[in-house]
Amino acid sequence: MTKLFSIALLGATVFASAQVKVSGRANLLFKTDKPNWENISNTASGAYNESGKNNAGFNFGLSAKVNLPLSLFLMPEIYYTTLKSEFTEPGGTTLEVKSNRVDVPVLLGYNVMGDMLGVFVGPVASYNLSSDNQFNDFRENAKNDFTVGYQFGAQVQLQRFIINGRYEGAFTDDQRDFINNNTNQTIRYDSRPSMLILGLGYKF
Repeated sequence: MTKLFSIALLGATVFASAQVKVSGRANLLFKTDKPNWENISNTASGAYNESGKNNAGFNFGLSAKVNLPLSLFLMPEIYYTTLKSEFTEPGGTTLEVKSNRVDVPVLLGYNVMGDMLGVFVGPVASYNLSSDNQFNDFRENAKNDFTVGYQFGAQVQLQRFIINGRYEGAFTDDQRDFINNNTNQTIRYDSRPSMLILGLGYKF
């Protein structure tokens, strides 16, 4: 018990003495597949060539960076995220899946060059805020309000400005039923799009 108390006290002391830096963040979200250079570069060039028409969405929020020993840092964040995806059902109807959600990444990072350059990785929990949308003859019935994914990436800080790039994948799917109002046909949608996330931040 004494050892456990000592560890807890040490942890509290570390966090109390840690330097916490808060920044505002805004990002663009682009749908992509596997996290390899070919897919990411094709996603970026496609977004540029199409003037952002394949933009999956955007988010904005707050990020806190807590410096830890050994050049490590903890970076909890919270974002309001809005995005959309499309898929075509067997009958040929293209359905639009809209998502408004709260994302909470908790990232562990390493300062490669002090605050100037850092890399990070960690889980992200998402809570869907909207469901039961209507699209053409289909109504939507969301099954999972809560999903979990992961992120990894890097950021560069230039004075108070932060440039950030990361990849987001999924651990769990966003399951939804689309029900035809006329025939009661049900189409299951199981997906949480993988995304390339690019954005800017400002350190307060």
